[in-house]
Amino acid sequence: MKKVINLILFTLIALIHSSFGQSSVRDQSVRYQEERMVYLQWDQNKFTPKAGFLSLNPYYWLTWGVFHPSYHKKDLRPLSATGPQTQRLALVGAMNNADNKYKLQSDTVRNTALSEIANQSGLISSTDPLWQLYYSNELKPVLDNSVTSILTGFSPQVSAKLVSEGLYDWYKNELDMLKERIQAAHSTIMDRGARILAYHRYLMEYRRLAGVWAIRTASAQATLNMTVQQQKLKANQVTVSEWTPQTDIQIAKQVLQHLQ
Repeated sequence: MKKVINLILFTLIALIHSSFGQSSVRDQSVRYQEERMVYLQWDQNKFTPKAGFLSLNPYYWLTWGVFHPSYHKKDLRPLSATGPQTQRLALVGAMNNADNKYKLQSDTVRNTALSEIANQSGLISSTDPLWQLYYSNELKPVLDNSVTSILTGFSPQVSAKLVSEGLYDWYKNELDMLKERIQAAHSTIMDRGARILAYHRYLMEYRRLAGVWAIRTASAQATLNMTVQQQKLKANQVTVSEWTPQTDIQIAKQVLQHLQ
């Protein structure tokens, strides 16, 4: 029983001690000062202590006349309209806007540079639409020239004559030189317009060269035909049809009909 009573007394003493040891502080001046230190207000009517009756409060004169005579005259809140924190945030915002402008400008410069690189680089010239759709096909006989591609379509006799007379070597050499120039234009760094003009110029050169080749191969074929005919004449293997004056008249009429 005695222990229970002692425990109850100890508990009561502890509660009484804690109630006297801690008490909430509600100082209005402190609260006003806390509000002034942030953003809430800088109200001249909330500066304490007040002047009091007939301005006779000594704490008023001691606080605002001696220790802090000009404190309430200037708004010192960090987040006021002209406060340092507001100015810092405004400066940060201005710097962010400047950074965004610089970033936009740098992105524009970057995109322009990439566009120029794509326009001039020879590494991606194979992706050019004009090259893929037209010039690669038109210049394929030059780029893929070989013995087979050059002599295809000719008889063995004509092929042998072209090789023996040096016409094949000449044409192959011309194609190889033109191929080197096309590959140089295809891989060199240059403006896209200049590259396309180079393709077109080389295509025209190839067509002129192909025309000369066609004339010379046709001449070789005609020469072989004439040789064969001469050999037949020498061997009396050619049959001559009977000739009459009426035959010439018929030939002339046929020629005139074709001319009409």
